[in-house]
Amino acid sequence: MSEQEMHGGAGMPDRWQRLWAPHRMAYLEGENRPLPENEIECPFCRILQLTDEDGLIVARGREAYVVMNLYPYNAGHLLICTNRHVGDLPDLTTSERNEIFELSAHAMTTLRKVSGAAGFNLGMNQGAVSGAGVAEHIHQHVIPRWAGDSNFMPLIGQTKVLPQLLSETRSQLAAAW
Repeated sequence: MSEQEMHGGAGMPDRWQRLWAPHRMAYLEGENRPLPENEIECPFCRILQLTDEDGLIVARGREAYVVMNLYPYNAGHLLICTNRHVGDLPDLTTSERNEIFELSAHAMTTLRKVSGAAGFNLGMNQGAVSGAGVAEHIHQHVIPRWAGDSNFMPLIGQTKVLPQLLSETRSQLAAAW
């Protein structure tokens, strides 16, 4: 086997299998993100006008709601969003902050029951420079984790393998909520 065949040249076949995740590219290009160049409505405000099934809403609280992340880092990745369009933690009311954390705790309990999650990453990216895709509307990430869930795919292939459709995961979580 020649050096070029072994390591592959530009456009040359190699020994790697590919798992394509085009939904991530759509997000990176601005889909569902209110950016100056695309002038779309805030997706978290728009979701509130949809049915729970169409909006992938798992549960609604008085001042916040739980929704499946359309661009998940892991299976069962949830977002806890305020009903009110506000972007910064200090601008929330005490009751909004409390409800976000109550819903986050309930989400953890539900994810443990439904999927056997062994741990969680919780977090808010405040501001676009911190990585917030929708910086103008505050949301907390609840990302379930399992032993060994960080394998070669995300580390080498920059791809997550999600074993279930978002609508199926939403249905299971909503039923268990």
